Amino acid sequence: MNTTKTGSILVVGGYGAVGTIVSRTLDGWFPGRVLAAGRRPQQARLEPGITAVRLDLHEPGSLDELLRQHSISTVVLCVEPPDSALARTCLRQGIHLVDIGASDQLLCKVEAMADLAIDSGATAVLSVGVAPGLTNLLAQQVHQTLGGTDQLDITVLLGAGEHHGLDAVGWTVGQLGQQSAHEARRFSVALAGYGARTAYPFGFSDQYTLRRTLGVGNVTTRLCLDSAPLTALLFGLKRIGAFRTEPLRKALTQILARIHIGTSRFAIRVDGQRGGRHAAYNLTGIEQSRITALVAAHVTRKIVTGSLPTGVHHIEQLPALADIPSQLLEHGVTLWPPGPRQPTAARRDGSYSDSMLITAPVVDEDSVSTAGGREVLETFLDYHREV
Repeated sequence: MNTTKTGSILVVGGYGAVGTIVSRTLDGWFPGRVLAAGRRPQQARLEPGITAVRLDLHEPGSLDELLRQHSISTVVLCVEPPDSALARTCLRQGIHLVDIGASDQLLCKVEAMADLAIDSGATAVLSVGVAPGLTNLLAQQVHQTLGGTDQLDITVLLGAGEHHGLDAVGWTVGQLGQQSAHEARRFSVALAGYGARTAYPFGFSDQYTLRRTLGVGNVTTRLCLDSAPLTALLFGLKRIGAFRTEPLRKALTQILARIHIGTSRFAIRVDGQRGGRHAAYNLTGIEQSRITALVAAHVTRKIVTGSLPTGVHHIEQLPALADIPSQLLEHGVTLWPPGPRQPTAARRDGSYSDSMLITAPVVDEDSVSTAGGREVLETFLDYHREV
């Protein structure tokens, strides 16, 4: 029996950087129904009314035991599982799923469970967060503005000063170690509040998802940090293969988790082209982890209140979720006006600029001699010598 409106809401990773905010927000809307799950519940610092429970996704039978103990109607995944087994278990039992994961390989496996979800009366929403998530929603807006797109370019700027958990940093470092035989080029793009920044192709799942959900053949997501020297350093190290070996990835994960150069602000820009026409949408905010959590909480509330259809969907496929960016305005998110829609908006080299945005000098990945860049590089070398 479907217990969506009365059952417990299980937040996996419920007392981590993202999960704590998801748990607290949901408890405000659905008091006494939130279970915050993790491997060490005794270490959880939670609001009164939120119950800490033990769950180890790498331990066979851990989820089954939890499902036997509690009447769970909805699961919110705030950590990336090792495989798609959790999703299959949930959807088979009619338990709804919200997933903030950003790895396309896993998301594709969950997409394939659409019939299973429909048969059991469950809803799964994927691509929930900032990137993917808000990037998908902005891409959908650009796509609709132009009446379809031939090309989408997504740029994500993340604050290098924000504190992230080891799992999140490790995922990012792992993506930097991935190589593509047909990798798109870097380019300069004007970001609201930051001016011109050089952004580099990065493996966020949105670029692959949008090809399937919007039918756009050419989609690329690029990444930069608010610290230009650190951006240059990271992608310079990527170019020389520093992220390809496990020992170096572990070392860099430890370093990047403890060194913070920059702010906690982030920015997103999505550019679309159709024929000779162009449109762009910009969004800025503070604390990417917090906003990711709030997106997940809003999506979960829609599920719990019975507002979404059964099946497996990415966030941009559900019209009921299109207004999430507007709901985040009270939390420090700013939606910038659309960019120009004229053919001249895209430069010959593929980069973009808007007259409404202030430009700034671009730092190349070969230029890492500033104080911030030297600090990170020297720390990395010292740490690597130790290990």
